[in-house]
Amino acid sequence: MRGDGPERLRGRRREYGALEELVSEVEAGRSAVLVLRGEAGIGKSALLDHLVARVAAHRVARAAGAESEMELPFAGLHQLCAPFLGHAGSLPSPQSEALATAFGVSTGPPPDRFLVGLAVLGLLTDVAARQPLFCVVDDAQWLDRVSAQTLAFVARRMLAEPLALVFASREQRGRDDLAGLPELTLHGLDDTDARALLDTAAGGPMDERIRDRVLAEARGNPLALLELPHGRTEAERIEGPLPGPGRVAGRIERSYLARVRSLPTATQRLLLTAAAEPIGDTTLLRSAVALLGISPDAAGPAVTAGLLDIGALVRFRHPLLRSAIYRSAGLAELREVHRVLAEVTDPVLDPDRRAWHLARATVRPDETVAAELESSAGRALARGGAAAAAAFLAHAAVLTPHPRHKARRALAAAQAKLRAGAPAAARDLLALARAGVLDDLGHARADLVEAQVSYASTRIDEALPKLLVTAQRMVPLDVGLARETFLDTLSAAMFAGRLASDASVRAVAAAAQKTSPPRTGPPTNADLLLDALATRFTAGYRDAVDVSRAAVRAFRREADPDEVLRWSWLASTLAAEMWDFEGWTELVTRHVRTARAVGALTELPLALNSRVVIHTCAGELDAAALLIAEIDQVREAVGSGFAPYGTMTLAAWRGHPRESAALIEARMEEALHRGEGLGVAVAHRAEAVLHNGSGRYEEALEAARLASAHPHDLVAANWGLVELVEAGVRGGRPDASEAALLRLTRVTDAAATDWALGVQKRSRALLSRGDVAEELYREAIERLGPTRIVMETARAHLLYGEWLRRESRRAEARAQLRKAHDLFTRFGAGAFAERAVRELRATGESVTRHDGTAATALTAQETQIARLARDGLTNAEIGAQLFLSPHTVEWHLRKVYAKLGIASRRLLRTVL
Repeated sequence: MRGDGPERLRGRRREYGALEELVSEVEAGRSAVLVLRGEAGIGKSALLDHLVARVAAHRVARAAGAESEMELPFAGLHQLCAPFLGHAGSLPSPQSEALATAFGVSTGPPPDRFLVGLAVLGLLTDVAARQPLFCVVDDAQWLDRVSAQTLAFVARRMLAEPLALVFASREQRGRDDLAGLPELTLHGLDDTDARALLDTAAGGPMDERIRDRVLAEARGNPLALLELPHGRTEAERIEGPLPGPGRVAGRIERSYLARVRSLPTATQRLLLTAAAEPIGDTTLLRSAVALLGISPDAAGPAVTAGLLDIGALVRFRHPLLRSAIYRSAGLAELREVHRVLAEVTDPVLDPDRRAWHLARATVRPDETVAAELESSAGRALARGGAAAAAAFLAHAAVLTPHPRHKARRALAAAQAKLRAGAPAAARDLLALARAGVLDDLGHARADLVEAQVSYASTRIDEALPKLLVTAQRMVPLDVGLARETFLDTLSAAMFAGRLASDASVRAVAAAAQKTSPPRTGPPTNADLLLDALATRFTAGYRDAVDVSRAAVRAFRREADPDEVLRWSWLASTLAAEMWDFEGWTELVTRHVRTARAVGALTELPLALNSRVVIHTCAGELDAAALLIAEIDQVREAVGSGFAPYGTMTLAAWRGHPRESAALIEARMEEALHRGEGLGVAVAHRAEAVLHNGSGRYEEALEAARLASAHPHDLVAANWGLVELVEAGVRGGRPDASEAALLRLTRVTDAAATDWALGVQKRSRALLSRGDVAEELYREAIERLGPTRIVMETARAHLLYGEWLRRESRRAEARAQLRKAHDLFTRFGAGAFAERAVRELRATGESVTRHDGTAATALTAQETQIARLARDGLTNAEIGAQLFLSPHTVEWHLRKVYAKLGIASRRLLRTVL
């Protein structure tokens, strides 16, 4: 298989070509990613060795997954990054702190894994900026989960750095974090190359019957061609039926085992010890074999046979050899080896690996070992390794002798599995917890996890009844936890909206209202929020105004980061429901800022979505579009299924009928599929805006009727009423408008903000005549004008201008319509701008259309980067916000400068 010269591997010209292209890309200053796929022994590791030799003049970092280390968080990532940790000081402090915590260098709050991903991206690209860097990861299918996710994140964000990430991975079923990256699948050698490789490996003449048999068994697998001739007698090589088309890897493992069993017993025990020690630590292996009474000379036969290499690290000829030795050992042998390895592993420097060995050395319940595993779980959680913590806790639960402690640990393991995104495994651990001894609160907590599992794995409306029952069960046991659970349940019920059946938002609110905060100190922000929402959904809007404002004020005044991340969506939605634009904006802005600061990227899309709607109300459609692009980047980075409703609102106001209608319809289908009635309401309201802007009033009327049909759809229902009033008047259905205005007036009178009253006066003017109508239009503009809700102000000018034209006051109409046209054009609200054009022409005025597009078009990402640079952000800050390396940001900026004809970022403020 190996030889001298560039053609070391037979039959791999295609693969050599792909690797040469990758090297050329990196040497030209661009990033490259490649995943080599194929069965065990197909030649992936050999190709990685070839690549490493080819780029020896550059910098190379290597790592390899180990099946035995899949439960240790960040094990694979630490292998790869350890040589470069001296560069971590150049990272932004949140990133460097997250990386230090993840690697156990320092203590701190558990880092978000995507913040760790940004840190690794920055670290590797910083190293690559000094010298081209090739990162090579073998056996990627055995990386621990968080390492695999982090490296996949990095691979998807690389662009303009001389950096390569090359993985070798077996074909995987089920979870595969590398799916979707550029890949090259390796196949078996053709007959000619297979025969030539076999002849080279044999080193001499081979019986034709043996050659044919080996060729048939190997099926073109290079490792099989090299290994299958060894370890069997002449008769075994020739006689017996040919194996079927099963796994070649299994036949290679059997061949390896035959060779191992021909070695002295002491050598076999040494090989088993090495196979059970995952990091290849030579010192550790020597200490372990000494305790087992094995002479160091026992390694000689294995080294001579080419099965083992002992240098700075202990390395097996192939991972299949390690797994074959380990899997074939008897349980008693394995327990003894793991016991000795635990004994020689430093309990201070490597407590988690020691606990892992102890777990495998123990068959009977043992509280001491279980306690060590629980401690390891705590350390894993502190480093952001939820999957590893769940695995440690699951082991601990199995080994716990006391039924009560067993149930507690199993329940904690189930919660960790749920956080790690494994709801099926969480269900299994819940069964183990319930088989132990749980008190009433323990049973309630188990019910809560079960309900959360349903929430994570089924439609929202189907999971709601379980959440409600769980919250009710908790009331007499832990009222504080019960109220927090009610608040979570209310949030879910609000999303389910009109699609909820057995547990409507009103039913949840009524149940929550029966509880009172614990009598220890003043009510918390969460208590105030729960009381406000419960009042809103039971007593009605007017009765909820005061308590809602108190809750919003409390949240604006003070909230810790955990509260901000957990409750901001509810608090900000309540502010918008109260027509409180300042409170809404402040809460959403803080939500976005906090999510970014702590790296809570799974929470960030929800926060950004609210910010999109605020920008849209403020006429800042370009800024909203940039945030939509950022949401898409976050969703891609974290694999989020969150569907941003703000895209529908933005599309409706932009007013491109065909594209907008298609997007709104698609988003509505997604919302229906997930059981999110709120998304359906937002979609109908967006439809109403789109059709009102385009003058298709009958369609707008039906969409607005559906949007406002359920008063418990917070914000969307009220805004739907606004559209219904206008659509009814323009579409010849004043009865529908009057009914909508009656509902809208009750709400806006109670809110009594300039936003609320301005929209009410404008809507009332539509149904009025003469001086009354004019006075109402003027009051609407007077109230809305000073606010930041300029989209509603522009609409008031448009409606007033249309009314003036119908009153044959053309000169006055033109002034209002020009104002509306200028505003809508500046915002990019195409349909409403065109509606203003039609009205202006009806007054006899000629209007020149202008679309406001720049002479030189930047891409969405270039525009985003240019605006952030214009606003004073550094490349590192822009990169952290957009999940790019600073070098990629600089690369984009150079393209921006060229397109805009400027030389530096200080001129961006002039040209943008």
